[in-house]
Amino acid sequence: MKTPIFTGSSVAIITPFKDGGIDFPKLAQLIDQQIAAGTAAITICGTTGESSTQTLEEHIEAVDFTVKHVNHRVKVIAGAGSNDTMAAMMLSEHAEKSGADALLLVTPYYNKATQKGLVRHFTYVADRVNIPIVLYNVPGRTGVSFTVDTYTELSKHPNINGVKEASGNFDLISRTIAACGDELNIWSGNDNEVVPMMSIGAKGVISVAANIIPEDMVKMTTACLNGDFITGRELQLKYFDLIGKLFIEVNPIPIKTAMNILGYDVGELRLPLCEMEPQNVEKLKQSLRNVGLL
Repeated sequence: MKTPIFTGSSVAIITPFKDGGIDFPKLAQLIDQQIAAGTAAITICGTTGESSTQTLEEHIEAVDFTVKHVNHRVKVIAGAGSNDTMAAMMLSEHAEKSGADALLLVTPYYNKATQKGLVRHFTYVADRVNIPIVLYNVPGRTGVSFTVDTYTELSKHPNINGVKEASGNFDLISRTIAACGDELNIWSGNDNEVVPMMSIGAKGVISVAANIIPEDMVKMTTACLNGDFITGRELQLKYFDLIGKLFIEVNPIPIKTAMNILGYDVGELRLPLCEMEPQNVEKLKQSLRNVGLL
Protein backbone atom coordinates (compact mmCIF):
# COMPACT_ATOMS: atom_id res chain seq x y z
CA MET A 1 0.00 0.00 0.00
CA LYS A 2 1.31 3.42 -0.98
CA THR A 3 0.34 6.38 1.17
CA PRO A 4 -1.01 9.08 -1.15
CA ILE A 5 1.06 12.24 -1.45
CA PHE A 6 -2.08 14.16 -0.52
CA THR A 7 -5.78 13.61 -0.17
CA GLY A 8 -8.40 16.20 -1.04
CA SER A 9 -7.81 19.19 -3.28
CA SER A 10 -4.56 20.30 -4.88
CA VAL A 11 -4.62 23.46 -6.96
CA ALA A 12 -3.03 23.35 -10.38
CA ILE A 13 -1.91 26.90 -9.79
CA ILE A 14 -1.69 29.46 -12.57
CA THR A 15 1.51 31.38 -13.21
CA PRO A 16 0.97 35.13 -12.96
CA PHE A 17 2.95 37.16 -15.49
CA LYS A 18 3.91 40.83 -15.41
CA ASP A 19 6.19 42.90 -17.65
CA GLY A 20 7.31 39.81 -19.55
CA GLY A 21 8.28 37.74 -16.52
CA ILE A 22 6.78 35.82 -13.62
CA ASP A 23 5.08 38.02 -11.03
CA PHE A 24 6.53 36.40 -7.92
CA PRO A 25 4.83 38.69 -5.35
CA LYS A 26 1.47 37.78 -6.91
CA LEU A 27 2.39 34.08 -6.95
CA ALA A 28 3.19 34.31 -3.23
CA GLN A 29 -0.21 35.91 -2.61
CA LEU A 30 -2.03 33.20 -4.56
CA ILE A 31 -0.17 30.45 -2.69
CA ASP A 32 -1.04 31.99 0.68
CA GLN A 33 -4.71 32.26 -0.30
CA GLN A 34 -4.75 28.60 -1.30
CA ILE A 35 -3.17 27.45 1.95
CA ALA A 36 -5.60 29.57 3.97
CA ALA A 37 -8.48 27.91 2.09
CA GLY A 38 -7.35 24.43 3.11
CA THR A 39 -5.77 23.32 -0.17
CA ALA A 40 -3.69 20.21 0.50
CA ALA A 41 -1.00 20.69 -2.15
CA ILE A 42 0.29 23.27 -4.59
CA THR A 43 0.95 21.86 -8.05
CA ILE A 44 3.32 24.25 -9.81
CA CYS A 45 4.40 24.34 -13.47
CA GLY A 46 1.66 22.12 -14.80
CA THR A 47 -0.57 22.72 -17.81
CA THR A 48 -2.55 25.39 -15.97
CA GLY A 49 0.70 27.05 -14.95
CA GLU A 50 1.63 27.55 -18.62
CA SER A 51 4.78 25.50 -18.24
CA SER A 52 4.86 24.97 -22.00
CA THR A 53 5.50 28.68 -22.55
CA GLN A 54 8.03 29.18 -19.77
CA THR A 55 11.74 29.25 -20.38
CA LEU A 56 13.81 26.64 -18.61
CA GLU A 57 15.12 29.33 -16.28
CA GLU A 58 11.60 30.48 -15.41
CA HIS A 59 10.45 26.92 -14.76
CA ILE A 60 13.33 26.34 -12.35
CA GLU A 61 12.76 29.71 -10.65
CA ALA A 62 9.03 29.02 -10.25
CA VAL A 63 9.66 25.66 -8.58
CA ASP A 64 12.38 27.07 -6.32
CA PHE A 65 10.22 30.01 -5.31
CA THR A 66 7.14 27.89 -4.61
CA VAL A 67 9.03 25.39 -2.44
CA LYS A 68 10.66 28.17 -0.46
CA HIS A 69 7.48 30.19 -0.03
CA VAL A 70 5.29 27.23 0.92
CA ASN A 71 7.93 26.30 3.50
CA HIS A 72 6.42 22.89 4.33
CA ARG A 73 2.96 24.30 5.13
CA VAL A 74 1.45 21.98 2.50
CA LYS A 75 2.86 19.64 -0.12
CA VAL A 76 4.46 20.97 -3.31
CA ILE A 77 4.13 18.91 -6.50
CA ALA A 78 6.46 20.13 -9.23
CA GLY A 79 5.69 19.65 -12.88
CA ALA A 80 8.71 18.02 -14.51
CA GLY A 81 7.32 16.28 -17.58
CA SER A 82 8.75 16.40 -21.08
CA ASN A 83 8.63 14.51 -24.36
CA ASP A 84 12.39 14.08 -23.94
CA THR A 85 13.32 11.64 -21.18
CA MET A 86 16.60 13.42 -20.46
CA ALA A 87 14.83 16.76 -20.13
CA ALA A 88 12.29 15.21 -17.75
CA MET A 89 15.16 13.73 -15.78
CA MET A 90 16.88 17.11 -15.48
CA LEU A 91 13.72 18.86 -14.33
CA SER A 92 12.99 16.05 -11.88
CA GLU A 93 16.49 16.19 -10.38
CA HIS A 94 16.16 19.93 -9.98
CA ALA A 95 12.76 19.67 -8.31
CA GLU A 96 14.06 17.08 -5.87
CA LYS A 97 17.06 19.26 -4.99
CA SER A 98 14.78 22.26 -4.54
CA GLY A 99 12.83 20.39 -1.86
CA ALA A 100 9.64 19.59 -3.77
CA ASP A 101 7.57 16.83 -2.19
CA ALA A 102 6.66 15.09 -5.44
CA LEU A 103 6.87 15.26 -9.22
CA LEU A 104 4.12 15.49 -11.83
CA LEU A 105 5.21 13.77 -15.04
CA VAL A 106 2.95 13.94 -18.08
CA THR A 107 3.07 11.29 -20.78
CA PRO A 108 5.54 12.29 -23.51
CA TYR A 109 3.65 14.42 -26.02
CA TYR A 110 4.07 14.58 -29.80
CA ASN A 111 6.30 11.46 -29.85
CA LYS A 112 3.25 9.24 -29.24
CA ALA A 113 5.34 6.64 -27.43
CA THR A 114 4.39 2.97 -27.36
CA GLN A 115 3.35 1.41 -24.06
CA LYS A 116 6.83 -0.12 -23.82
CA GLY A 117 8.26 3.35 -24.34
CA LEU A 118 6.06 4.77 -21.59
CA VAL A 119 7.20 2.11 -19.13
CA ARG A 120 10.84 2.76 -19.95
CA HIS A 121 10.46 6.56 -19.82
CA PHE A 122 8.84 6.68 -16.39
CA THR A 123 10.97 3.88 -14.99
CA TYR A 124 14.13 5.70 -16.08
CA VAL A 125 13.16 8.76 -14.05
CA ALA A 126 11.73 6.81 -11.11
CA ASP A 127 14.96 4.82 -10.78
CA ARG A 128 16.96 8.02 -10.39
CA VAL A 129 14.94 10.16 -7.96
CA ASN A 130 14.06 9.72 -4.32
CA ILE A 131 10.73 11.53 -4.20
CA PRO A 132 7.37 10.15 -5.35
CA ILE A 133 6.06 10.57 -8.87
CA VAL A 134 2.53 11.37 -9.96
CA LEU A 135 1.95 10.23 -13.54
CA TYR A 136 -0.28 12.45 -15.65
CA ASN A 137 -2.61 10.96 -18.24
CA VAL A 138 -4.17 13.56 -20.53
CA PRO A 139 -4.41 11.99 -24.00
CA GLY A 140 -6.44 14.90 -25.36
CA ARG A 141 -3.26 16.96 -25.17
CA THR A 142 -0.51 14.39 -25.61
CA GLY A 143 -1.96 11.95 -28.13
CA VAL A 144 -1.17 8.89 -26.00
CA SER A 145 -2.86 7.15 -23.07
CA PHE A 146 -1.77 4.59 -20.52
CA THR A 147 -3.37 1.16 -20.62
CA VAL A 148 -4.36 -0.86 -17.57
CA ASP A 149 -1.41 -3.19 -18.14
CA THR A 150 1.01 -0.25 -18.26
CA TYR A 151 -0.46 1.24 -15.10
CA THR A 152 -0.14 -2.14 -13.41
CA GLU A 153 3.52 -2.46 -14.43
CA LEU A 154 4.39 1.08 -13.32
CA SER A 155 2.52 0.65 -10.02
CA LYS A 156 5.14 -1.91 -9.01
CA HIS A 157 7.80 0.81 -8.81
CA PRO A 158 8.13 2.14 -5.24
CA ASN A 159 8.66 5.74 -6.43
CA ILE A 160 5.54 5.86 -8.61
CA ASN A 161 2.84 6.95 -6.18
CA GLY A 162 -0.14 7.51 -8.42
CA VAL A 163 -1.66 9.24 -11.41
CA LYS A 164 -3.54 12.40 -12.27
CA GLU A 165 -6.21 10.91 -14.53
CA ALA A 166 -7.64 13.30 -17.10
CA SER A 167 -8.57 10.84 -19.82
CA GLY A 168 -12.28 10.87 -18.98
CA ASN A 169 -12.20 7.12 -19.63
CA PHE A 170 -14.07 5.60 -16.70
CA ASP A 171 -13.59 2.09 -18.02
CA LEU A 172 -9.82 2.60 -17.90
CA ILE A 173 -10.00 4.26 -14.48
CA SER A 174 -12.25 1.60 -12.96
CA ARG A 175 -10.23 -1.30 -14.30
CA THR A 176 -6.99 0.35 -13.13
CA ILE A 177 -8.34 0.76 -9.59
CA ALA A 178 -9.48 -2.86 -9.62
CA ALA A 179 -6.08 -4.04 -10.88
CA CYS A 180 -3.76 -1.82 -8.83
CA GLY A 181 -5.68 -1.02 -5.67
CA ASP A 182 -3.69 1.15 -3.26
CA GLU A 183 -0.45 0.53 -5.13
CA LEU A 184 -1.44 3.33 -7.53
CA ASN A 185 -3.29 6.28 -6.05
CA ILE A 186 -5.58 8.11 -8.45
CA TRP A 187 -6.57 11.76 -8.47
CA SER A 188 -9.09 13.32 -10.80
CA GLY A 189 -7.53 15.56 -13.42
CA ASN A 190 -10.94 16.80 -14.58
CA ASP A 191 -12.95 19.10 -12.32
CA ASN A 192 -16.25 17.88 -13.76
CA GLU A 193 -15.50 14.29 -12.69
CA VAL A 194 -14.30 14.71 -9.10
CA VAL A 195 -17.24 13.13 -7.29
CA PRO A 196 -17.77 10.27 -9.77
CA MET A 197 -14.08 9.39 -9.61
CA MET A 198 -13.92 9.63 -5.83
CA SER A 199 -16.96 7.37 -5.59
CA ILE A 200 -14.86 4.57 -7.10
CA GLY A 201 -11.71 5.26 -5.13
CA ALA A 202 -9.91 8.41 -6.29
CA LYS A 203 -8.14 10.27 -3.48
CA GLY A 204 -9.05 13.79 -4.60
CA VAL A 205 -8.36 16.21 -7.43
CA ILE A 206 -5.61 18.30 -8.99
CA SER A 207 -7.87 21.17 -9.87
CA VAL A 208 -8.09 24.12 -12.25
CA ALA A 209 -11.27 25.51 -10.68
CA ALA A 210 -9.57 25.59 -7.27
CA ASN A 211 -7.79 28.72 -8.46
CA ILE A 212 -11.08 30.61 -7.89
CA ILE A 213 -13.15 28.28 -5.64
CA PRO A 214 -10.53 26.70 -3.38
CA GLU A 215 -12.75 26.41 -0.30
CA ASP A 216 -15.51 24.60 -2.17
CA MET A 217 -13.11 22.21 -3.88
CA VAL A 218 -11.79 21.38 -0.42
CA LYS A 219 -15.34 20.89 0.85
CA MET A 220 -16.26 18.72 -2.12
CA THR A 221 -13.29 16.41 -1.77
CA THR A 222 -13.44 16.28 2.02
CA ALA A 223 -17.10 15.29 1.88
CA CYS A 224 -16.31 12.46 -0.52
CA LEU A 225 -13.37 11.27 1.56
CA ASN A 226 -15.79 11.10 4.50
CA GLY A 227 -18.36 9.15 2.49
CA ASP A 228 -20.76 12.10 2.24
CA PHE A 229 -21.43 11.90 -1.46
CA ILE A 230 -24.68 13.87 -1.16
CA THR A 231 -22.76 17.00 -0.14
CA GLY A 232 -20.11 16.24 -2.72
CA ARG A 233 -22.73 15.86 -5.42
CA GLU A 234 -24.39 19.15 -4.49
CA LEU A 235 -21.12 21.03 -4.88
CA GLN A 236 -20.21 19.18 -8.08
CA LEU A 237 -23.54 20.16 -9.63
CA LYS A 238 -23.45 23.72 -8.28
CA TYR A 239 -20.24 24.40 -10.17
CA PHE A 240 -20.84 22.11 -13.14
CA ASP A 241 -21.65 24.91 -15.58
CA LEU A 242 -18.79 27.10 -14.36
CA ILE A 243 -16.34 24.22 -14.68
CA GLY A 244 -17.54 23.75 -18.24
CA LYS A 245 -17.03 27.42 -18.99
CA LEU A 246 -13.48 27.21 -17.62
CA PHE A 247 -12.80 24.92 -20.57
CA ILE A 248 -14.82 26.78 -23.20
CA GLU A 249 -11.44 27.59 -24.72
CA VAL A 250 -8.21 25.74 -24.08
CA ASN A 251 -6.94 25.75 -20.50
CA PRO A 252 -5.58 28.00 -18.98
CA ILE A 253 -7.10 30.78 -21.10
CA PRO A 254 -10.50 30.81 -19.32
CA ILE A 255 -9.20 30.39 -15.75
CA LYS A 256 -6.74 33.28 -16.09
CA THR A 257 -9.46 35.36 -17.73
CA ALA A 258 -11.83 34.53 -14.87
CA MET A 259 -9.22 35.45 -12.29
CA ASN A 260 -8.63 38.81 -13.93
CA ILE A 261 -12.38 39.42 -14.12
CA LEU A 262 -12.58 38.66 -10.39
CA GLY A 263 -9.77 41.10 -9.58
CA TYR A 264 -6.88 38.72 -8.97
CA ASP A 265 -4.72 40.68 -11.44
CA VAL A 266 -2.71 37.69 -12.68
CA GLY A 267 -1.54 39.31 -15.88
CA GLU A 268 -1.41 38.21 -19.45
CA LEU A 269 -1.34 34.92 -21.28
CA ARG A 270 1.67 33.96 -23.37
CA LEU A 271 1.58 33.21 -27.06
CA PRO A 272 0.42 31.03 -28.62
CA LEU A 273 -2.26 31.39 -25.93
CA CYS A 274 -4.23 34.60 -26.35
CA GLU A 275 -7.32 36.45 -25.16
CA MET A 276 -10.73 34.78 -25.23
CA GLU A 277 -13.32 35.49 -27.89
CA PRO A 278 -15.71 38.22 -26.62
CA GLN A 279 -18.76 35.99 -26.78
CA ASN A 280 -17.00 33.39 -24.64
CA VAL A 281 -15.99 36.03 -22.10
CA GLU A 282 -19.66 36.94 -21.72
CA LYS A 283 -20.61 33.29 -21.20
CA LEU A 284 -17.88 32.98 -18.57
CA LYS A 285 -19.05 36.12 -16.79
CA GLN A 286 -22.63 34.87 -16.70
CA SER A 287 -21.54 31.58 -15.19
CA LEU A 288 -19.52 33.43 -12.56
CA ARG A 289 -22.62 35.48 -11.74
CA ASN A 290 -24.78 32.37 -11.51
CA VAL A 291 -22.68 30.97 -8.65
CA GLY A 292 -22.33 34.32 -6.89
CA LEU A 293 -18.68 34.96 -7.66
CA LEU A 294 -19.37 38.06 -9.78
